[in-house]
Amino acid sequence: MKKNILYVLPIMLMGFVLTSCEKDEIKPESVIVADSYVQNDFDKWLEVNYVNPYNIDFKYRYEEIESDYNYYTVPANMDNAIKMAHILKYLCMETYDEVAGIEFTRANFPKMFYLIGEWEYRNNGSYILGTAEGGKKILLAGINYLDAVLDGTWGDRGSLAANINHYYVKTIHHEFTHILNQTRDYPTSFQEVTGSSYVNDSQFSEPYNTAYPKRGFISAYAQTEPREDFAEMLSEYITHTPDEWEEMLQNAEGTWSQDPDQTTSGRVLIEQKLDIVRAYMSETWNIDIDELRDCILTRQANLVSGKVDLDDISL
Repeated sequence: MKKNILYVLPIMLMGFVLTSCEKDEIKPESVIVADSYVQNDFDKWLEVNYVNPYNIDFKYRYEEIESDYNYYTVPANMDNAIKMAHILKYLCMETYDEVAGIEFTRANFPKMFYLIGEWEYRNNGSYILGTAEGGKKILLAGINYLDAVLDGTWGDRGSLAANINHYYVKTIHHEFTHILNQTRDYPTSFQEVTGSSYVNDSQFSEPYNTAYPKRGFISAYAQTEPREDFAEMLSEYITHTPDEWEEMLQNAEGTWSQDPDQTTSGRVLIEQKLDIVRAYMSETWNIDIDELRDCILTRQANLVSGKVDLDDISL
């Protein structure tokens, strides 16, 4: 089954070295067995808030079969899993309920979320934030960092809202965009805007890791391939304020000096792609991305100001 993956460069030095083995048949073996369990209060809350309204299975217990055998993974902390269940519902699923109707969310959101505690580290120095598989499942990694993000002791994005967005919320919207694209494909005209500029796995290497705005990409990861570019365009747009978006566009003004054949400003290229994304969401899904952004930003402000109790699992 094909996976869509979102990953970023690490922001801190790790106290250990990760190595890989070339023999694909060797895989990490789980020492955790969770074949059966007694339903707890969180399970009951999930049944009321995920299963009944959306028919979504929110898996926070470690299951080897749901994990990726290419990476060493660990279970998600339960307290953080509770917080993530609230964040995902409040900032993602319910935003689509609000702008497109709950029937849209029921029909299109994946039927499983699976949480793991650690990021999935890659050999090129990046790590995976999440993956989407066949429109049916989204894996969310790094859940054990969530409490540190929320209390301000982890993350380098400049604010609590920015850290929550970068490591978790934008990831969910990015992966959900893949699912929408798998259901109804985006126009081929999108990849023609910067069609010869995608660099695959070199997106985090010099000079691409810093040159991407003027090359016509909204993020370094957007340079990977067109489908990742599309998902980055939508997820970055709807999780940033108009002022933040304008600052990103200003950084993209001009052309990349190392490409003498580039005659169009990076800002113009990004705006051309955003127009295609906007039309796709409107014409294909009847969703106004500006209305969606307003909804997300309002809810985000509520969460950051403490108006949302992320620990409450009372019924």
